[in-house]
Amino acid sequence: MSIKQKDSLILDWKIAVLTIMSTLLLIVDHYYELTPWKFLDRTILYLFIPLAIVLFIFRDKPANYGFCLGDWKLGLLLTFGSIILIAPILWFVTHGNLGMRDYYQDQLKGLPWTTFADLLGWEFIFRGWLLFGYAKKFGPEALWLQAVPFALAHIGKPEIETLSTIFGGFAFGWVAWRTRSFVYPFLIHWFVASFTIVVASGILG
Repeated sequence: MSIKQKDSLILDWKIAVLTIMSTLLLIVDHYYELTPWKFLDRTILYLFIPLAIVLFIFRDKPANYGFCLGDWKLGLLLTFGSIILIAPILWFVTHGNLGMRDYYQDQLKGLPWTTFADLLGWEFIFRGWLLFGYAKKFGPEALWLQAVPFALAHIGKPEIETLSTIFGGFAFGWVAWRTRSFVYPFLIHWFVASFTIVVASGILG
């Protein structure tokens, strides 16, 4: 290999688009209100814009980024199995943690549709767009790569929740990887968010 070849810098433009745009979208979500409704902002930023990039810039199929049902039998099995496993853990952590209760106890109004609308795009950008987009270049390492911005996006939430998200993000990513779909980690995350709010509100004792 010549010196010129060794020193050359060749970047994958799709990886650059994924990284730059996902970072900018997260920043815009944090600093700006595009509409009167946060869930609509996140649907635009995390679902519509990434899908538009897939279709019109990457010239690819949304299904290649997890926007499909994938292996629905395995997906449903993992979804219901995860719910059964996670529910008692969530109850224990939320009920026994004052920070979690203070943060979530006033968010009961509108459940479960508020969490559905809020998390649909949120899950697609991490467990669909980023996971499968990075996987084209980095393979299974994409499971960790998508978990990092997911964890950082939780800064400001209760400490115990934020500390867990690097592992939770990997686990959600694994479900998407196995099923080839973002739908099932979305369903699990939807349950997690809704159940946490219900427990924090004191309905379950």
